[in-house]
Amino acid sequence: MSTDLKQVNKSKKNSQRNDNSGESKLAERLIKISRVSKVTKGGKKLSFRAIVVVGNENGQVGVGVGKADDVVNAFKKAKTDGKKNLIKIPITKALSIPHNVIGTFGACKIIMRPSIEGSGVIAGGAVRTVLEVAGIKNVIAKQLGSNNILNNARAAVSALDNLTTKAQVAKKRDLQLDGNQQIKSNETN
Repeated sequence: MSTDLKQVNKSKKNSQRNDNSGESKLAERLIKISRVSKVTKGGKKLSFRAIVVVGNENGQVGVGVGKADDVVNAFKKAKTDGKKNLIKIPITKALSIPHNVIGTFGACKIIMRPSIEGSGVIAGGAVRTVLEVAGIKNVIAKQLGSNNILNNARAAVSALDNLTTKAQVAKKRDLQLDGNQQIKSNETN
């Protein structure tokens, strides 16, 4: 009898492991590792700060930051922080964004515009990495203001978080969509 229970428990453990491996695979891209120091009574204490973008390349993206005494632990902390900050974004059939959008974080301002299929990601620095990990293939982006890498990445995520679809706007305004995604008013004149 006890051997039967052991086999049942083993099969449950294996099924749980298989469920975890079946999750959508998240891609992580390192934006920057910097060496930072803290001045204490005993001298300077050196540590590392990692900025990582995490996403599934299909509409989910997040930016994480981690600090540790060595690079590996800083990367791990940044990766888990990025997973905590994941957002879902709508992507069009042309692998672009649905409409123009502006995102700000601190002194950074990011302007994004949808682009035609085949144009690629026209963006620089951290914004390009965020868009590629999010799965957006055709977009034009411009960063204004500060050149701070972390704030630009967070401003890009902020801009992507402001994206909406026609269905979401129609629901918010209590309107109905017909079969061609055209908005019909509920009122009759």
